[in-house]
Amino acid sequence: MRAMELLIPAGNLEKLRTALFYGADAVYVGVAGLSLRAESAEMSLDELATGIGEAHRGGVKVYAALNTFARDSDLPSVKETVGALADQGADAVILSDPGVLALVRRNAPHLPVHLSTQANTTNSAAVRFWLEQGVRRMVLARELNLAEIGAIRREVPEAELEIFAHGAMCMAYSGRCFLSAFRNRRSANRGDCTQPCRWEYRMVEATRPGDPFRVEEDARYSYLLSSKDLCMIEYLPEIAAAGVVSLKVEGRMKSPYYVAAVTRAYRWALDAFRNDPAHYCCPPEFLAELAKISNRGYTTGFYFATERITEVNPDEKYRQTHDLVGTVLEYDRPQRRALVGVRNRLSAGDEVDLLLPDATIGLDTETFTDEHGLPLREAHNGYRVYFPLPEEVPAGAVLRRKLPMS
Repeated sequence: MRAMELLIPAGNLEKLRTALFYGADAVYVGVAGLSLRAESAEMSLDELATGIGEAHRGGVKVYAALNTFARDSDLPSVKETVGALADQGADAVILSDPGVLALVRRNAPHLPVHLSTQANTTNSAAVRFWLEQGVRRMVLARELNLAEIGAIRREVPEAELEIFAHGAMCMAYSGRCFLSAFRNRRSANRGDCTQPCRWEYRMVEATRPGDPFRVEEDARYSYLLSSKDLCMIEYLPEIAAAGVVSLKVEGRMKSPYYVAAVTRAYRWALDAFRNDPAHYCCPPEFLAELAKISNRGYTTGFYFATERITEVNPDEKYRQTHDLVGTVLEYDRPQRRALVGVRNRLSAGDEVDLLLPDATIGLDTETFTDEHGLPLREAHNGYRVYFPLPEEVPAGAVLRRKLPMS
């Protein structure tokens, strides 16, 4: 059985490096101005060149997203970008627009192409059509269940199939949403979604405008537009049996802590499955790790066709027990201490973990110091502090803090 690829989002160079550190097989990155994410989750061509070089030195592939719905004004940039990506050695481009595909085939004929989930590919005839256009891999529509995916695999075995395995779920069909454009004049289909689906909405009867109410469903309140998050870590055998070659994690706009924790958990799971596929059972500690990142509760989405995806309780918009403290900048061997760049408030007595690819180390927050060795009781974003650590730890390792009352 072919090993499934772990494909991790990399919204910037820091997150790309985090994904490499914690065990990604491949990363996907947004190309500035041409991907379906905001500017904060895209990379310039210079940044991409750096990221591709670092990833390839670690044996990790880089897929560049050009999956915007292009206008004529975008086409010159597409032509220029495609040639640059081919020269830089990108392992594939991800797209959904037939015109962008034509430009890729014309300007970089040897550059592999992956079809974005935005193309909402839902059947074997469509997969075969895209294969004939030179597309190598299909990121299938999220609305398919595993039985349907398996049927596509049997009908078109030469196609590579990729699915989303973890992360936020968009309520629009294959992500084609106009709500952000309608509410805020910022289009999700142009990479600028403001996520108004996550807001709380109330119903108002026309003659009683001062008496709004939330919609009740089966004696529970529900955000009708906001889904639980997808999590398929328990179902790797079923995914593999359907013929999937790549597990994609959503989240180019998420924090480095999210990237670290999800990459690490799925790396553990995929390695366990590869070592003993017949007896794979997701250990509770893998699920416990995923519970420590911000989430809306977890669902299997459409994959088993038995679960609704809209069951988020308005009184529990997010579940979050831990957040990012900072990252290791360097290790001081003579002093046996790690220099940490702080990203959120850190106080003496906080419960802090250092995440390594194969271990979690609890840190003593009563002993951290400033760069001059003076004891600190509190540190804030931008501080550089030392933690005593007897064993060397590499730069890029992430620190998390347990939140109060969690």
